[in-house]
Amino acid sequence: MGHRLSKIYTRTGDAGTTGLGDGSRVPKDDPRVEAFGTVDELNSVIGMLRAAPGLPGDVDARLARIQNHLFEVGSELCTPGHRAPLEEADIAWLEQWLDEMNAQLPWLKEFILPGGTPEAALAHLARTVCRRAERRVAALHDAAPALPLRYLNRLSDLLFVLARHLNQRAGQPDVLWERGAGEPADPERDG
Repeated sequence: MGHRLSKIYTRTGDAGTTGLGDGSRVPKDDPRVEAFGTVDELNSVIGMLRAAPGLPGDVDARLARIQNHLFEVGSELCTPGHRAPLEEADIAWLEQWLDEMNAQLPWLKEFILPGGTPEAALAHLARTVCRRAERRVAALHDAAPALPLRYLNRLSDLLFVLARHLNQRAGQPDVLWERGAGEPADPERDG
């Protein structure tokens, strides 16, 4: 492993730039920084999910593996020209877990809203941050690494199914979208 940080603040970012893994400096709002910063945010939300008291142990173990994968994705995004050790097998592993969970769920006939158990709600939050991370990586265009982009795409699908799976395991039904439920009451119609 490379050098470890012994000093957390360096003051080098005070002028609005940040260092990349290759030593170059870019503005803090650079698309690459947005991409790996959002992947870091996603990793943090998954950490919140893992800290939830009702999370089953088998799910926690798999999410730990995903957090390590996300750290590799962030490393690849942070270092131009660097290729993280992420492999096709890691995407296949996501697909296998996704298929296992989805096979046990009832067919979706309605749109669902984020919610249910606290763990499922956190999985939904992670899904939305993952979709944003995916958009940020895609915004790198030609510099967007293909494998991390595909990994994030599959992970966002998995997090949706995981939310449903967590609700099901807890005996909590999916929260269904009710068309028109958010409309103000109409005294003429309802009275």
